[in-house]
This record gives sequence, C-alpha cells and structure tokens, in this order.
Amino acid sequence: MLIISSPVVELSEIQKGIFLQKIKSPEIAKEILPGQFLNIKVSEGFSPLLRRPFSICDVEDDNIFLMFNIFGEGTRILACKHKGDLINILGPLGKGFNFDADFDLAVFIAGGLGAAPFPFLFRKLKNQKNIISFVGGKTKSEVIKYNIPNYSVATEDGSEGFKGNVIELFEQEIKNHLSKKIKIFACGPNGMLKALSDSVKKLNNFGYNLTCEISTESAMACGFGICQGCPIQDANNPDHYHLICKDGPVFNVNDVVL
Repeated sequence: MLIISSPVVELSEIQKGIFLQKIKSPEIAKEILPGQFLNIKVSEGFSPLLRRPFSICDVEDDNIFLMFNIFGEGTRILACKHKGDLINILGPLGKGFNFDADFDLAVFIAGGLGAAPFPFLFRKLKNQKNIISFVGGKTKSEVIKYNIPNYSVATEDGSEGFKGNVIELFEQEIKNHLSKKIKIFACGPNGMLKALSDSVKKLNNFGYNLTCEISTESAMACGFGICQGCPIQDANNPDHYHLICKDGPVFNVNDVVL
C-alpha cells in the first residue's frame, strides 16, 4: 500500500456525463491488479474531509485510469483537475478478481458505472480466455461500453438492445454455453448483484457450471480496515461480517449476503 501524489495527464468525457481520468503513477501501475481500488484525496483542504474510493479502470504503461461520473462534491472537484495537477492516492487497496482461475469462458456483467473495472480485467484476460459481456442500464444513456469486449446491451426501457434488465439478458444468452466451465465477473448496483446471485444458484441447479465473483461497493473512510465502516455479512456465518475494503471489494457471490 502506497501514498503517492501523482500528476493528472488528461481528462476526457468518454460519453455524456462519464469521465476518464489518466494519471501518471508508475508505482501504482506496477502494483495494482484488476478489481482493486484506490482511495483518493480530491483536495488539499478539509472539504471533502474523507478520501473517495475508485475502482481502477485500466493501466497502460506508467499510467492509471479512473472512470467516474459527477455524483457529489468529491467527483466534481476531481473533474475540474487540470493537466499537471497532483492527486493524492492511497493504494492499491483490497482484493481483486481471481483472473488466473481455470475456466473455458469469461463472462463480464456490468450495470451502469459498474463497467469501470472491466477494461483492465479485459487487458489481463484477452490473450488467454474467450470473453463475452453483458452491459445494462435503465436507459440507453446509462449503458457504458468503454473497452468492453463482445458486449450485448440490455435497457429496462428498451431504448437499446434487449428490453429488460441485464440479468434477464444474461440468462437468455447463457443457454448457448451450457457445456462450458464459466467464470462470471460482475460489478453494479446491489439489486443487480442480488439478482445475479439468485440466477447463478438457479442455473447451477439446472446443470450449468458457473462460478461468480462480484465487485461490491460501499462508502469507505480509511480504505484498509481500521475504521470498520464497510461491513458485509458472511453468508455462511450470520454472526460474522467481512469488510468490503479489506476482505473485498471482490467476493465469491456465495460468500456474502447482498
């Protein structure tokens, strides 16, 4: 875990309201793995007081990339950074995806800004595995496809692709891969992850061979387990709680209560 002030290289708006920030940080770029996150201090003052957690979107040479929308004061400040401005980064943090596991087919499932960690995961997997992706949102403007491979789109209002949610689309399309050993990587809102958890259990009861890792999210203060502020219940022991920042943010879908 490092604390480094790193310069902004550029900021681009990859689609309306969705920003990609390129930061030169060779020390972080060398260490971080897909699914891990960074805790960022967006200003030198006391407002906002706490750091903000961001999934690592991609890594290219000495540069790291963050994907975000403007949701509050912290992301508004981040979107106003100029080339050369320094950003104070704490990371890499948490446990990422197990992308070295044995499987025949990788499946990415993303809801909205849950697409953020997949470009870097794709970079690690693309020379090794077959990959298909399912991306979704309530409407077309919420669907993010940036550097997502072989994607199919679901929108709840039918404005693009399949009309329905992304888990319904996944269930419809995965029928073509019944005989394969499949590893699912998913990130999105809790409702989507809960629906995916139920779907994976159902499909495995029907003879599929699915394992599933989910990237969870929470408000975080410290980012490394000291403040105990981001608990998630253990599915196998109701009296035990994991910490999303330290034990996750990536978990096997069967190990946590959503």
